[in-house]
Amino acid sequence: VRSYSIMKIALINENSQAAKNAVIEEALKKVVEPMGHTVYNYGMYTAEDTAQLTYVQNGILAAVLLNGGAVDYVITGEGAMLALNSFPGVICGHVADPLDAYTFAQINDGNAISMPFALKNGWGNELNLQYTFEKLFCEESGKGYPKDRVVPEQRNKKILDVVRENNFKSFPELLDGLDADLVKGALAGEHFQELFFENATNEVVIAKVKEILGL
Repeated sequence: VRSYSIMKIALINENSQAAKNAVIEEALKKVVEPMGHTVYNYGMYTAEDTAQLTYVQNGILAAVLLNGGAVDYVITGEGAMLALNSFPGVICGHVADPLDAYTFAQINDGNAISMPFALKNGWGNELNLQYTFEKLFCEESGKGYPKDRVVPEQRNKKILDVVRENNFKSFPELLDGLDADLVKGALAGEHFQELFFENATNEVVIAKVKEILGL
């Protein structure tokens, strides 16, 4: 169970859904800011942004933000789930509705969700976004669900954490094995440097990001 109650939450959109960034940000802020959380919008902000993020780059960006301590949680699009789960320090679930959100938070206790922003994008879409964010953050995550499954669900999450720690390379050294331009592109957003360096706490990750960006 996560020990913090107030979170820094990142929103990341890939290029195919960039036009919806403002709508998603508005719905997210409407729900979480009254709870005391802060939203950091890492873009893409419009489909015409200079920095074009693919879903693979969303995974790189999310991993840098979470492992760097710049944010506690990431909201991103559906296609990015596999990319996010390819990195240590990231547990991303597919969440399409409020039930998905609540069960993922309480059973899997992850730190990122992947939402199908292109699905049912008509009337009521902003309501589904709001209701989903409400169930995602309505209480401390990792409590288990249903109540008679609390002990085994929490035990399974701890087992998963050990398995993942064993199976992944350490972060951020693994970034050295990726294409340099791919990584630089993931960190090329208009406000990335401003938001990341203002909030990041992991000095090793901060140093690696500066090295990658040539700072």
